[in-house]
Amino acid sequence: MTDTKPFDGKLALVTGASRGIGAATAEALAAAGAHVILTARTASALEEVEDRIHAAGGAATIAPMDLTEGDHIKKLAEAVAVRWGSLDLLVLNAAMLGSLSPVEHLDPKELTRVFALNVHANQALIAAFDPLLRRAEKADVVGISSSVGSEPRAFWGGYGASKAAFETLLGAYADETAHGGKLRVQIIDPGATRTRMRQLAFPGEEPEALKAPEVVATEILGHLTGAAITGARHRIDG
Repeated sequence: MTDTKPFDGKLALVTGASRGIGAATAEALAAAGAHVILTARTASALEEVEDRIHAAGGAATIAPMDLTEGDHIKKLAEAVAVRWGSLDLLVLNAAMLGSLSPVEHLDPKELTRVFALNVHANQALIAAFDPLLRRAEKADVVGISSSVGSEPRAFWGGYGASKAAFETLLGAYADETAHGGKLRVQIIDPGATRTRMRQLAFPGEEPEALKAPEVVATEILGHLTGAAITGARHRIDG
């Protein structure tokens, strides 16, 4: 481990790593020395991120999958355990926006899909990788959330409720593991960022007026290498 590569020799898993904040965070971690496992549904997009990491001299492995289907998460954890034995960093970034709608008009089937990815899949990831995180000398779990998870906003009831549940899960996990002093949990609210999800939510917004995902990734690495306490929630402005 060096000052320029603080994650040298570390293993990181990033979900939703095919684009946006997930891809930028994966590339930043790889540049800082980590071997990064990239997961998302689209293999071709993951391969592009992997190619950029390799071209920059980093190391990455792709694991295309739908986190809400079958026992994909369990199988991934088993494969990581066999190959590496432990996990140093888990970035829970994958999420689904769903329709922005008044609460009384939310579609039950779509709301179920939103919670399946934003809440249930993240709990399954924590459950599957908890043993590997505990085997690491020190480990971090980072959850990418949203302001609407803590500040309800009109028409954001479905997505906001899923992020509120996600943050509650992470907060509880932080409290449950704090006594050991080896596992740290952080919640990141990236703020307005130039992502596809943001464009879907605000189609009339000028993308160039927003900060790039790389800015968020840099801030995340700063919190990971800093002295943030477990359970902390960080808002990234700018």
